[in-house]
Amino acid sequence: MIELIEIDLIKKAKAAMKGVVLTTSLQKNKYYSDFYCSNIQIKREDEQLVKSFKIRGAYNKINSLNKEKKNNGIVCASAGNHAQGFALTCKLQKIKGYVFMPTITPKLKIDKVKEFGGEFVEIILTGKDFYEAYDKSVVFCSQKNLNFIHPFNDYKIIEGQATLFLEILHQINEKIDTLIIPIGGGGLISGAINVFKQLSKITKIIGVQPAGAPTMKKSINQNKVITLSEIDNFVDGAAVRKVGDLTFNYCKEYLDDIIIIDEDEICKTILDLEKHHNIIAEPAGAMSITALRQVKEEIIGKNVVCIICGGNNDRRRIPEIQLRSNRWINQFRK
Repeated sequence: MIELIEIDLIKKAKAAMKGVVLTTSLQKNKYYSDFYCSNIQIKREDEQLVKSFKIRGAYNKINSLNKEKKNNGIVCASAGNHAQGFALTCKLQKIKGYVFMPTITPKLKIDKVKEFGGEFVEIILTGKDFYEAYDKSVVFCSQKNLNFIHPFNDYKIIEGQATLFLEILHQINEKIDTLIIPIGGGGLISGAINVFKQLSKITKIIGVQPAGAPTMKKSINQNKVITLSEIDNFVDGAAVRKVGDLTFNYCKEYLDDIIIIDEDEICKTILDLEKHHNIIAEPAGAMSITALRQVKEEIIGKNVVCIICGGNNDRRRIPEIQLRSNRWINQFRK
């Protein structure tokens, strides 16, 4: 059995982030609460400076390195959000960083990495998805003898993401019955597991994956970490072909359920969040809200927390999002 990270270590990580990582709001959403006959609270990680939770893990990991390792330089691979947290940390701590990003990364995220990292970060666009970019970054890291900052498969990354869930427990007075969290590589949900399975054991933790990249779900079903040969990269913040061994073990041991959702339905949620709630969510950021429909019967009268994990949505993707949303709606009109 994989051991849970000590809560004191997560508290120390939280303290070390002060002034860099914001305490984001936890908001009751009346519309979804009324619609699902429950108490729906939304954790707004899109309020971070980098518009996602990834700053937590990236900062915590990089901050834990000794001076020699920082001076040597650091490397990461990312579909976008981890890269932004990495880049901002590099600039704040004046560390030379190299960012490997897949060629399908939205321009918005590339531009933001440049903005947050400035002169301290060099971007290398390579590979058709995160996994190919990751492979090339590892080779580069080895050749240059640099330190790699993994986006999810690292105890310090998970420890950093876990600070989000300490915040939630401090922000809410009532017990949380259900926590719904998107899964890409599994770092965020592993952070949730490490906090809630120690401090709120009654809470049911549900992971959400897109239909085009159900990597964690299939790995758990086969009881081993698998690599998918093909994935749909539309939900770029959650599209990985292989999860980490650490995150797999946490999810296999402690996760209560995983829901698979259609990318077209995610598109409908993105548009609804902006139109009715003034929330700009990227595809991965809209996954938790999208999943509510599949658990609507079991959450009646319950306290539910959903995570808006990211808000880096490239506006040039809106025509495609509208098309896919309409396709989702139209299937019920036949």
